[in-house]
Amino acid sequence: SSRLRARQGIRLPARAPAGHVTEVGCDPRRQRHQAVMDRHELGRRMGPSPAGTLLIEDALKKIIHKDGSKSLSRQKRLGLVPRGRHCCFGDFPKDLLAKDAASQCAAAWVGPTSPMPAAHSARTPSAPGSTRSTPRRPQTSPAAPPRAGATRRRPVKETDFRRLYDRGDLPIQIHHGAVGGKISWKVDIEKLDYHHYLPIFFDGLREKEDPYRFLSIQGTYDMLQFGGPKILPVVPQLIIPVKEGLNTRDPEIMSTMLKVLQALVMSGEMIGEALVPYYRQLLPMLNLFKGWTPSIGDSIDYGQRKRNDLGTLIREALEIFEVHGGEDAFINIK
Repeated sequence: SSRLRARQGIRLPARAPAGHVTEVGCDPRRQRHQAVMDRHELGRRMGPSPAGTLLIEDALKKIIHKDGSKSLSRQKRLGLVPRGRHCCFGDFPKDLLAKDAASQCAAAWVGPTSPMPAAHSARTPSAPGSTRSTPRRPQTSPAAPPRAGATRRRPVKETDFRRLYDRGDLPIQIHHGAVGGKISWKVDIEKLDYHHYLPIFFDGLREKEDPYRFLSIQGTYDMLQFGGPKILPVVPQLIIPVKEGLNTRDPEIMSTMLKVLQALVMSGEMIGEALVPYYRQLLPMLNLFKGWTPSIGDSIDYGQRKRNDLGTLIREALEIFEVHGGEDAFINIK
């Protein structure tokens, strides 16, 4: 309402009169891009942060999926998410563990490529008076061709961000407040060495366990907001972490990476043009998931404000790449 916006200090832009031509002009691509930017700015001022949105989504999953099918512990048992350490100094040696603890750890671990137990071939009993000793072959339909698995999730490897944070080498910590949590920087962000810290924070975007996920996402947005001219020279070092995050084929990680890429392009001048030579490494994975938009018919998607729709995020990112990528961006995207 207008009272709520006035209390929060938010002023919406006035409507242009009829016949007025704005700076965007009549180009539909630029109009869509301007609408995306307006939505980002309004969400930044009114809604929760991207890291806070993931915390809310995790709490909602626990309420809806009470059987634990979407829990993080199940993903760890399947080998999709790295397990934590026994203590801050690492894992205990297996020969010094208690027998019960060692057996529980071995039984709980199921690797992503663990072989399935082979089916026992049992002989079918022959009819009375029959001399046939060969087993009867069951009549089965021909097996379907195996799935290629191009969009199947890949296991997430342990990141350098987790290792350095556990060791205390990162100048961040969680400031626990009344509502959610915030990042408390131990040094001024503008004085950080972006060549060293920004690739580490981008590598931490693959994390799915808190506090690593919360710190890496919120820390990345803070560094992009206050980086200024320090971001452009670091762009070549960010390609490998971004590519590894997209190659996980995890919709949650890919959505986070696409949002960060949009913020990266908008954080400074010439950054969009600096990404053009690396389109061949980033865009093939987006081509696999560009059609991942849920078909809901005439229903309403109430979770659209969370911006977790992978197909929509890919289209928004490609539009931003095209607008800010210079003359060669459109040719390399197509």
